[in-house]
Amino acid sequence: MSVRAVVRAIAILILLGTAASAAYAPASASGATITFRKVFKSSFPEFVEIKIDETGSGTYDIRQLTDDASTDAFQVGAPLAHRIFDLAGKLHNFDGVNLEAHHRIANLGEKTFRYDRGTESHMVTFNYTLDDSGSQLLDAFEGIARQLNDASDLQHALRFDRLGVNDALLQIQKDLDAKLLPEPERLLPLLAQVSADQRVIDMARRRASDLAIRIQPAAR
Repeated sequence: MSVRAVVRAIAILILLGTAASAAYAPASASGATITFRKVFKSSFPEFVEIKIDETGSGTYDIRQLTDDASTDAFQVGAPLAHRIFDLAGKLHNFDGVNLEAHHRIANLGEKTFRYDRGTESHMVTFNYTLDDSGSQLLDAFEGIARQLNDASDLQHALRFDRLGVNDALLQIQKDLDAKLLPEPERLLPLLAQVSADQRVIDMARRRASDLAIRIQPAAR
């Protein structure tokens, strides 16, 4: 498949995905939001905060603790947003819930889930949990953070370090192979941009095209 064909197919899939998400979205949002925060010194990144509402709209701040706070907007699809709120519901929206495993275990970072709706607010903080719903919710947010970070790294390389584009793509490929990216189709526009950029080395352009082809069936 040619690069032009890949780009065209991606554009069509994005339009279809947007329509599908709109159809799935609830008619009216309740105003509830769920926030995930992780603080883990001496790791990378050290600070992650992701906030999302029931429509899938959200903000994120991913950085080292010494960096200035920088909040950006992002969007997830309605199915993923629904899953996050469903898992939170199974945890009583964190009202009176204890997720800590209470086992001797290394410090894996302080994690916090918070539910807000109007004046209602509940939160729970833990290092490690054995609760199934808690683990699934943590995996969902960790996956979102990883996907956002992968996209940011690729965008940065494309702008400032074109020789590093292939390394950024290799990380995306690794995360895709490990099924760590919750919505890899959201990377399709960026992959299309890399595939069509004549200033990027051929190896990276081919890799971007191959990744897009792999992701496309899941986006249909």
